Amino acid sequence: SPFWILSIPSEEMARGLMKRTVCAKSVFELWGHGRSAGELYASLKSYPMDKMLPYLQSDSTYKVHIHTFNKTLTQAEKIKKIDALEFLPFNGKVNLKNPEHVFWILEDYGMDPNNVPEEPLHLYFGRWVHGQRELIESYSVKKRHFIGNTSMDACLSFIMANHGRVKPNDVVFDPFVGTGGLLISSAHFGAYVCGTDIDYNTIHGLGKATRKNQKWRGPDENIRANLRQYSLEKYYLDALVSDSSKPIWRKGMLFDAIITDPPYGIREATRRTGSQKETVKSAERSTENQIFISSNYHLSDIFFDLLKFAAEYLVMGGRLVYWLPVYRPEYTEEIIPRHPCLKLVSNCEQMLSSHTSRRLITMEKVKEFKDQDQNSYSLDGQYMPYKGHNSFREKYFSGVTKRIAKEEKDNQK
Repeated sequence: SPFWILSIPSEEMARGLMKRTVCAKSVFELWGHGRSAGELYASLKSYPMDKMLPYLQSDSTYKVHIHTFNKTLTQAEKIKKIDALEFLPFNGKVNLKNPEHVFWILEDYGMDPNNVPEEPLHLYFGRWVHGQRELIESYSVKKRHFIGNTSMDACLSFIMANHGRVKPNDVVFDPFVGTGGLLISSAHFGAYVCGTDIDYNTIHGLGKATRKNQKWRGPDENIRANLRQYSLEKYYLDALVSDSSKPIWRKGMLFDAIITDPPYGIREATRRTGSQKETVKSAERSTENQIFISSNYHLSDIFFDLLKFAAEYLVMGGRLVYWLPVYRPEYTEEIIPRHPCLKLVSNCEQMLSSHTSRRLITMEKVKEFKDQDQNSYSLDGQYMPYKGHNSFREKYFSGVTKRIAKEEKDNQK
């Protein structure tokens, strides 16, 4: 059911919860509920009158709103349901435009759109307390000044900031900052934000535009302009052109949260600076046994570099929040990259297609970073399972059927 009954100690706490959540639409003070209209009315009649009266005074204004899940009612049906509540002692005046108090009838008709019952499975009535779904609308990417091919959806950006426990005066970093979509949600919660990206044109807002019917980006299309659009410019530290595989920061714990969406090789290329020749030369000069990574910058290398960076530069208790693309038929928990300094807090799936998805991974720093943790991932079995996902791009476009057909064809040769 989309409706939850919660026990919250106070209205103040309920409002505080709704100021952060973006998945819940609204919170109500529940006055009554039941599996039928009769049960609802009986429940309302047993609700303490002293709790109702402050909101039903003759000098107040109110309106009653009806919300149905999985069914649409006619206006006549809605009015009939509202009139059936005449036994409640509403003494104020009706004001449909700007009422002091709003009451809602919520009706749940189940989750199956092909089998909608005549009567609701459950009914609720309560006083509306708080909701902020307009937050998502106001931060919509469609209205944003500067966007790119992979600008993060506003709702997901706020979910990531909540997973990162972003709070006022935190310093939040995005090593794959792009057009800065993830910085905006953190700045909204009062954090100071910064980022890096390897793409010079994106950082400086140059080159071809992403929007339809717009050829080139305008002179003021950049990350700073995005934050200025929402009156958040004071929280913007800066964005630098930098390769995330080669950290530029001085040693020490700098960031309260690292919130990012690394490139998967689908809409944005996975690349790093340097060439194969440079890698070979540096290997010849080296007198120590080191692990060198291909200049193609495979997905597995991106994520292990990210974890190593987070382990070193997050404050103790700081969080790393990032998206991990996976090929669903081959997914197991074992392929999630690990680091001895980081504890896995949560792992949530967002479906991309029938055979691909991405997991929102949240990790927390629980151990001080030591030099011996530098290449710890290469020593355990966690590194090898994820290497299979270096071909994620190929699997994303191929699909299960095409892949099986190709394997069968190869076997016949």
